[in-house]
Amino acid sequence: MKYILVTGGVISGIGKGIIASSIGTILKSCGLRVTAIKIDPYINIDAGTFSPYEHGEVFVLNDGGEVDLDLGNYERFLDINLYKDNNITTGKIYQHVINKERHGDYLGKTVQVVPHITDAVQEWVMNQAKVPVDDDKKEPQICVIELGGTIGDIEGMPFVEAFRQFQFKAKRENFCNIHVSLVPQPNATGEQKTKPTQNSVRALRGLGLSPDLIVCRSAKPIEMAVKEKISMFCHVEPEQVIFIHDVSSTYRVPILLEEQGIIKYFKQRLNLPIDDQPSDLLMKWKKMACRYERLLKVCSIALVGKYTKLSDCYASVFKALEHSALAINYKLDLMYIDSTELERTTEAENSVKYHQAWHKLCKADGILVPGGFGIRGTEGKLQAISWARTKKKPFLGVCLGMQLAVVEFARNCLNWEDANSTEFDPDTKNPVVIDMPEHNPGDMGGTMRLGKRRTVFKTENSVLRKLYGDEMFVEERHRHRYEVNPELTHCFEEKGLKFVGHDTEGNRMEIIELENHPYFVGVQFHPEFSSRPMKPSPPYLGLLLAATGTLNAYLQRGCKLSP
Repeated sequence: MKYILVTGGVISGIGKGIIASSIGTILKSCGLRVTAIKIDPYINIDAGTFSPYEHGEVFVLNDGGEVDLDLGNYERFLDINLYKDNNITTGKIYQHVINKERHGDYLGKTVQVVPHITDAVQEWVMNQAKVPVDDDKKEPQICVIELGGTIGDIEGMPFVEAFRQFQFKAKRENFCNIHVSLVPQPNATGEQKTKPTQNSVRALRGLGLSPDLIVCRSAKPIEMAVKEKISMFCHVEPEQVIFIHDVSSTYRVPILLEEQGIIKYFKQRLNLPIDDQPSDLLMKWKKMACRYERLLKVCSIALVGKYTKLSDCYASVFKALEHSALAINYKLDLMYIDSTELERTTEAENSVKYHQAWHKLCKADGILVPGGFGIRGTEGKLQAISWARTKKKPFLGVCLGMQLAVVEFARNCLNWEDANSTEFDPDTKNPVVIDMPEHNPGDMGGTMRLGKRRTVFKTENSVLRKLYGDEMFVEERHRHRYEVNPELTHCFEEKGLKFVGHDTEGNRMEIIELENHPYFVGVQFHPEFSSRPMKPSPPYLGLLLAATGTLNAYLQRGCKLSP
């Protein structure tokens, strides 16, 4: 097993996740089996209880793990399926060690950060690195490990110490450290500054890790003189300094790395049994990146949510839309609309914001209402759904978006004026969305219906079934506490809102489709989590096809994309 540790310096959010994913993609393109581990030094057990404004979206895995969004990057780039133990947190490690202490495994010993916590980290990494993540179920050969945060953070120190020890346990030819740093360029001088990188590398060396590669992030391409300066002051060869400037799409990052000789370096440094040249997989990435940059036709989608101030809050949704747009040769114009700005209260308080939000919604080719929790912004989402239904605009509702589509239909088509979800109004006379029986209202963490579940189509006359290749069932990832009330579904079906998919028992409504509408679809699951750059998610692809007016032609071709 070969281990590649990716650390970061100067600032967080520098792009370690994309660089780790890109390195994995390059090595996979050389025919190696690659897995990935993300270490988050926070004390939370998992990411499940975070606000999306803390660390971006919560990504859900097949096994129900609620994890950091970087694991979504790994899955998309490497086309693998990870597990909840591929995300290590301080909380998980301490809980593991404390449980062992209570069990008596350390009887007579003082339990300390060194060696007990550091040993637990190393043991966890070695065990998880062996778990197969590809469809062929073979043991991986390479494990890319990303250490969250920045070097010098107090909460990350036990992990840095664990890897200082681990480099000797694994042996030099099996362990490599990549340090990602920032090269700022102040507007006042326009000069690219190397001092932050020098200080960051010095701090890393002081903790006992020496970088084998220094990846320098910058806004613009870095000059050769800067490369030589970093090489001299950071005690590495010039070819060990890699530059990654801001690019038009993340698909370009693996290509930039490959062009700077990273395959040849890894081959020598880790003694890998590979050729110097990448295989067809990286050529596909190159073609995809070139295609992305040449797109001319534009499709605009309005994303109506309440976490619109930070794009990472809907990272997987954005990627799923982007994959689908790329598949049909359209450039995606994603317009984020804060759902509260569509509400009447905003019109009274700030009419400019209100009219701007509605202007965006009206000019969009399609409307998407993603998942979420809590009552804030729900009335705005209901307004957007009503607009999509009455104006026959293509619409996709995901999780809460589907539930609100049912609420909107009940209020405006069934004339149940107080129809609501018990999440927002526990005393409603028409509870069209209700708590699930297994929902535990006490603990918040890990108490939802999580992970991959089967959805069975109950009719052949379904747009989504055709988009999924006319399969009898699909398996997608879930994350919800509430569900459509199964006792009321017949009332909706009589009026044209069809529940075309349900769970294996037939009690839980999973997919809705509206009759006599170009594309009005709601799904209880989160299809964005399984979307891949070369395998777009069918519900999102359907939205883009309908928004560009090509859905019927696509279905008539037997769900084949035009060349």
